[in-house]
Amino acid sequence: NLGRWSTERHDNLLDGAAHNYDVYETSDNRWIAIGPLEPRFYAVLVDLAGLDSKMFGYEAAADQWPQLKERLAEVFRTRTRKEWRDLLEGTDACFAPVLDFGEAPGHEHNKARETYIEIGGVVQPAPAPRFSRSACVPPNAPRPEGADTDEVLQQLGIEVDEIADLRRKGALT
Repeated sequence: NLGRWSTERHDNLLDGAAHNYDVYETSDNRWIAIGPLEPRFYAVLVDLAGLDSKMFGYEAAADQWPQLKERLAEVFRTRTRKEWRDLLEGTDACFAPVLDFGEAPGHEHNKARETYIEIGGVVQPAPAPRFSRSACVPPNAPRPEGADTDEVLQQLGIEVDEIADLRRKGALT
């Protein structure tokens, strides 16, 4: 109702328009995400990234976002993702590396939060949500195809000898 939100995509603070809430490519063709929305966090990013504090004042108007975004893109392309991680991770700059499917399970944060589990030799996201008073039982690996055929057929009323006959005739594989 304040007239600050647009229904157009990439036109608002949290949908890709703002320079300080977006993803940026690094010199090694990887990506990082930043989101320092509050002044004190934004100041940390400006300082650690060596940005011009006059150009990157916290109160930048929305019409300045495109040029600030372009400048940030230039700055973030000067280092590798690892170099940005070494500089910004663990600070209040509201930074995170963008990880691919193979990298995500090995990231320290995901390991500490047990975000991924291995079931039947396959690494996959752990069940969510998780609550401290009611631990979730990890699911079982899928059973081999056909492992339950006899049991299902018996539940349907088919006799054991008839199932064996179907198997001999090649109807069950």
